[in-house]
Order: sequence, then structure tokens, then C-alpha cells
Amino acid sequence: MNAPTSLAHVRPEIAPRPVPEALIAALQARFGAQCSTAMAVREQHGRDESSYTEVPPPAAVVFAEGTQDVADALKLASQHEVPVIPFGAGSSLEGHLLAVQGGISIDVSRMNRVLSVNADDLTVTVQPGVTRKQLNEEIKSTGLFFPIDPGADASIGGMTATRASGTNAVRYGTMRENVLALEVVTASGEVVRTGTRAKKSSAGYDLTRLFVGSEGTLGVVTEVTLRIYPLPEAVSAAICSFPSIEAAVRTTIETIQLGVPIARVELIDVNTVRMVNAYSKLSLREEPMLLMEFHGSPAGVKEQAETVQEIASGHGGNAFEWASTPEERTRLWTARHNSFFAAIASRPGCRAISTDTCVPISRLADCLLDSVAEVDASGIPYFLVGHVGDGNFHFGYLIDPDDPAEREKAEQLNHALVARAIALEGTCTGEHGVGLHKMGFLVDEAGAGAIDLMRTIKRALDPKNIMNPGKIFSLG
Repeated sequence: MNAPTSLAHVRPEIAPRPVPEALIAALQARFGAQCSTAMAVREQHGRDESSYTEVPPPAAVVFAEGTQDVADALKLASQHEVPVIPFGAGSSLEGHLLAVQGGISIDVSRMNRVLSVNADDLTVTVQPGVTRKQLNEEIKSTGLFFPIDPGADASIGGMTATRASGTNAVRYGTMRENVLALEVVTASGEVVRTGTRAKKSSAGYDLTRLFVGSEGTLGVVTEVTLRIYPLPEAVSAAICSFPSIEAAVRTTIETIQLGVPIARVELIDVNTVRMVNAYSKLSLREEPMLLMEFHGSPAGVKEQAETVQEIASGHGGNAFEWASTPEERTRLWTARHNSFFAAIASRPGCRAISTDTCVPISRLADCLLDSVAEVDASGIPYFLVGHVGDGNFHFGYLIDPDDPAEREKAEQLNHALVARAIALEGTCTGEHGVGLHKMGFLVDEAGAGAIDLMRTIKRALDPKNIMNPGKIFSLG
């Protein structure tokens, strides 16, 4: 396997641009207490959940409380040609929030209102600082819910920016399929709207999809209109243990290929089961496991579950255990969502180099099993979880941040994994986004011609290169 071109991007190139005192003074005059230069605030906005630890923080943080605040901050930054990094919940994993070229952070967490709920049309419009849990709490009385669930209580703006997905994506899709319209502030401070509440449109370029997944490099999202869904009449969850990861993966592949409309199917390897048991005080069987959820009518859920149970039995699945009450389901899914923190707790003082890939479902077993064999041979502690119903899985390599040899070994594993996924006609990232960590891999995946086209779009919308510069691809 050839060495990927992304080796140069393991450590980000830090090249801060000057931030004139005149800009800081102008921001303070316009925003008063909403603008902070306190080091503690700047440091909070200069790190995320990635393994990067040595990037300087932004020079200032503006706490936007409305679209006009965002527009005014961007106009000032544009005048001084200073970078702007949008900030939501700070839960990104690939270095999206880091001020590698300096600049200011615009925190939209105070823009946290649900603006309108249109239950008859199954849509909702929110500000970007609304989190997914907050949204579902506010609309549950309507009998509706928003299904995109990346695990962390991420902000809707951040989920839009990274084209997030999560455990429900196998049935409900990703943010790409569920964002209908946006309000965006461009690099010049202009407020534009894209899309409508209509379910479909053939009108002009699809600017909504252009901004979804742009990771803050084209503008700042200030409103999002989303699809929402009726709460299912019946929900049932089950766990099933398997003699091997391959058996669990084969069960998943057969389930999807048979067209079973399963809502969630998560792989948890034996290492991660042990970590979750210790962290969440559970007593799950310490074997590779699928955690599944079925949505629909009571009869439909029963039929789905019986079909999957039969498939699992054919692959050696055993100890099929049901969690039918909301409390039991919440306990299991909370444990799954806490797997990252369980892994970190298993090795005190460690950092996780977390990575994800996604491949066509028919290639999942090949990609996953080869990757597991590789990391087992390396001796690096790791955790493995996967939204395997759509071919997406996640490794977290647990390293001593002060041991360069461990970091290098983990990065080699990451590079081999992602190169393998691309060779199998998959993608370098199924849901984390490119950020800093996978810039080179995007070149490997998309090709030089596509990257040049992206650069053309970036230069057209952001000619001064102030929107989250140094992310996704270099301007060359």
C-alpha cells in the first residue's frame, strides 16, 4: 500500500496572521462585554476534542447573540483581513476549531432559540447554538423528534458545518438529507438565505448543500431549517453478543442487504465493552456486540426483531437481550455514547487519536477486519465502535501524549486505515469531517481536479481567506 499524501498533515502548520489592536478595539467598542480577550476564555475556544494540544488560542472571542452580531463581527474582521473561526459546542474531533492562522472566535452558543416549529409540515427552524438534546426536549410535546444523533450533545450549527450523522443515520440519513434551508453570514458580512421549507426544489444551484459540510470555511450559519419526524409508535432495543467481530459484521451486512429497516445497529468490540462496563457500571458480556434499535408499529418492530434474531443466530449470535422500556434503552445508549469517555478513563492521562471511515457495506468486513488485525499487532490500546449499518466505524487510539513514538505509531495506524477505506471505494471520513487531520486524505480521495474546484469556490466566496483558514484543504 502506497504511503498516503496526508503524512504532512499529522501536525498542523501554525502560521498566525497579525491581529491589529485596532480590530480588538473596534470589537470591544461594538460588543462590550460580549467580546473577551481573557486568556481562560480564549483557551477554551482554542481547543476541541482532537489530539492537537499545541496550537495558540484565538486573539479574542465574540459571543454573538443574533445574526446582526455575526454580520458586524465579520465585517470588522474582513476590513482587517483577520481569520474568523465559528464556535458552537466545541465537540469536534479533527481540529476544526483551532486557530492555526490566528484570528478571532465567534461563539454562537447564546444563539440558542427554537424559532419556529411547523408540526404539520414536519419542519423546525432553529438558531445554530441549539443543541440536539435541547431541540428534542422542546419539540417532544408535538409528538415529533429530530433523529440525528452524533453522541455528543453537539450544536445544530456545528452538526450542519461538519455534515454530522450518528447512530440513527442508517434509517434517517445524515445532516445532508435533513437540512432544508439555511441563513448564512458570508465572509463579507452579507446575510444570505438558501433553500426553503419545501421538501424539494429544482431552483438554481443547491447552495444549502454547499454550506452543509463546509466546516466554517465559507460562512457562519445563523439559522437552520430541519426535517423532523413522528416519534415511532413502538421502539425496542436489543443487544446480541458474537463469537467474533466478523460474525457481528456479517450479521449487519445481511440485515441491510435484506432490507430490514433497522433504526440503529452499533458494533462495540470486546475492548470497548470492557471499558464501558467499568465506566458505566454495567455487566455486559465481554464479547463483540451489536446494539440494535427497531422503530415502527408494534407488529413491524416485532417482525424486524425476529428477522434480525434469526440472522444473528446463523452467525453464532447469542444472549439476545431486550431493552423495551425507555429507562433500559436510555441506559444502554448512554453507555454507548459514553464509550469515548470510558476509553479515556481506561488509561489515565492519555489522549485519543480518534478517526472514522466509511465504506460500501459490501466492503465493510474486509476493511474492518484488516484494520483490527493491524492495531492488535501494534500493541497500541484502542477502542472500536461503529455505525456499521451504513459502513461507518470509529477507532480511537489511546496514546501517551508525551510519547512521540506512540503518537507516530497511532498515526501510522490511522493512515493505513484511511488509505484502506479509500482503496475500497470508501471515504476518509464518514462523519467527523476533514478539519486539520484529514486534509491530505481528501486529496487522495477526491483528486487534484476536485480540490482545485473547491479552491475556486473558496476564493470566490472568501477572497481574503478569513473563514476558518487552513482547514479541509490548503489554498496552495
